[in-house]
Amino acid sequence: MAELRPNRAKEKLANGETVTCLAGVDTPHLVDFVGQIGIDAVWLEAEHGPVDFEAIGDLSRAADLWGVTPLVRVGSVDYNTIYRTLDMGAMGITVPHVDTAQDARDVVQAAKYAPIGNRGMYGPRQAFGVTDYVKKANDQTMVVVLIEDILAVNNLDEILAVDHVDVYHVAPSDLAQSMGHIGEDDHPDVQRTIEESITRIIAAGKIAGTTVGAGNVGRFRDQGVKFFYTSLNGWIMSGGREFLDALAG
Repeated sequence: MAELRPNRAKEKLANGETVTCLAGVDTPHLVDFVGQIGIDAVWLEAEHGPVDFEAIGDLSRAADLWGVTPLVRVGSVDYNTIYRTLDMGAMGITVPHVDTAQDARDVVQAAKYAPIGNRGMYGPRQAFGVTDYVKKANDQTMVVVLIEDILAVNNLDEILAVDHVDVYHVAPSDLAQSMGHIGEDDHPDVQRTIEESITRIIAAGKIAGTTVGAGNVGRFRDQGVKFFYTSLNGWIMSGGREFLDALAG
């Protein structure tokens, strides 16, 4: 009998460690390539990007080679979409626009088997050869909810009261839009709201996440954030600029 693969990101968070999650890796070859860097998780994009259900199998297999946690951002709080994504091989889901406590409860219901939730019964890819999968899956399945609307910020205390959510991720761009500052993630009101939300998450004894780059990751690390989303796109752009600047002399 095969053993259930451990969820590296979830286990590190449980131990109080930080987790790095890299987005912009939407082919199996690229997931395999970045695995050698030492990141903890890949963020596979099925809300905005090209990832569909069929692609999740090979993408998550590539992540499995390095013990990297494959997380998939789905498009909405939809019961079937969430558990089908997990069935295809994701070890966790990230869900956008979780604006109410009921939204958060619905996510948990779809992502977890009984007695916690009501995830549909099936033979998911991560269960191949693991005969006791349904008895262990809840402990290894990661749930990330995105706090990315001012409505979610206003309802944050109620959302934080929902159990079995691993990360409350404060996302800047949609939050800025919902606050009337579209395209202005660095607006002082937006940044203040992000920092205040993170403070509330940590004060509630929960794990905070946010979107970072090299310029601000230290600030949020010092604030107590444990889950860090960053994008390969930013790495490519900075590396490209560095090369062109060196060429120009």
